[in-house]
Amino acid sequence: MSPLSWFRLPALLLLALLAYVLPVPGSGMAGLGGQGSAPPADLSAEPQPSAVQVPLPTLPQETLRLFERSRSAVVRLGSLDPGSMAMGLGTGFFISPQGQLLTAYHVVSEGRLFQVQTLAGQRYPARLVAFDAAADVALLQVDAKGPFPYLNLSPRPPQVGEAVLAIGNSGGDFLQPREGQLLRLEAASGRADFPQGTLEMNARLAPGDSGGPIINGLGQVIGVVSYIRVDEAGNTETSYAVPTVEGNALITALKDGQQRDRGVVGLVFDLYHDGLTEPPGGVVSRVARGSPAEKAGLRGATRDERTGQLQGFGDIIISVQGVRTRNAGEVVRELQRFGVGETVTVRYLRGGQEREAQLRLVPKRSMPDL
Repeated sequence: MSPLSWFRLPALLLLALLAYVLPVPGSGMAGLGGQGSAPPADLSAEPQPSAVQVPLPTLPQETLRLFERSRSAVVRLGSLDPGSMAMGLGTGFFISPQGQLLTAYHVVSEGRLFQVQTLAGQRYPARLVAFDAAADVALLQVDAKGPFPYLNLSPRPPQVGEAVLAIGNSGGDFLQPREGQLLRLEAASGRADFPQGTLEMNARLAPGDSGGPIINGLGQVIGVVSYIRVDEAGNTETSYAVPTVEGNALITALKDGQQRDRGVVGLVFDLYHDGLTEPPGGVVSRVARGSPAEKAGLRGATRDERTGQLQGFGDIIISVQGVRTRNAGEVVRELQRFGVGETVTVRYLRGGQEREAQLRLVPKRSMPDL
């Protein structure tokens, strides 16, 4: 397939990197890295060229007017890595008439080619300009002549209790509204690999809404949709957005073109046996090819070549830079205290023997095998 031919595929095929999904305790869902799985797509369905043909949900008149004013500034955003053919689909929104576009970083983190589709059905290529992986926000530039309709970022922090409106592409919908209320500020995700200090809402968001705007009653953007919390049935309980205030450090860095990647060492963890070993630690499932961990000699699990069944555990990480780690989450949290280029000491168990390795963190985007 040509790297550009993916733009002609039905948009519902782009379901690889849709949204962070945070399970409630006891849900049985696990996934270090946060990508949620999407429901099976109807591969015969072509996307609507314009959402005008889709019936709007029943909304209060004031909310409906806000939605109609804001909708044209929001887009469906697709991404593709031509090498791995990893695809993603999410939401983005213009923040300038010149075509600057905000979205969630995880929507585009594995992509190299990007395309936006507007309310009017027009499709434009875009390029990644800046990002902050820890904050899960990215800035893209649409390569087309404007002016584009755009949304203003709020000049002030939001307040608990505010009514909020989200516009996104979840469930195969095209630029549809989800309303709710702001429940909490500075919410902690409980997961080291998710952004912290987020806005918690009761808006019923879902994969596909990631990267979309959270809009206050004045039509200003107060946040970018990042992840959701689901119950055991997979229903959304609460949703979370990264706060965006015009002129704050995050927005200023993005507009300055800064690219702040997350430092990684190339470890993928076994979450089924996480913390269950004796002594407990982060059980390595796989070591990324060409990673610092591979170069240092760390090993993942061994499996039967024919059946794929687990035959032996990989290395068990028991400390990072002298801090005891009892599960994969603690390993990730400690590693993320260090930046790209820094070196950390990890201690691990292999066959009951304690060993040590020095690992230099590298940018995640440089590790296509993760």
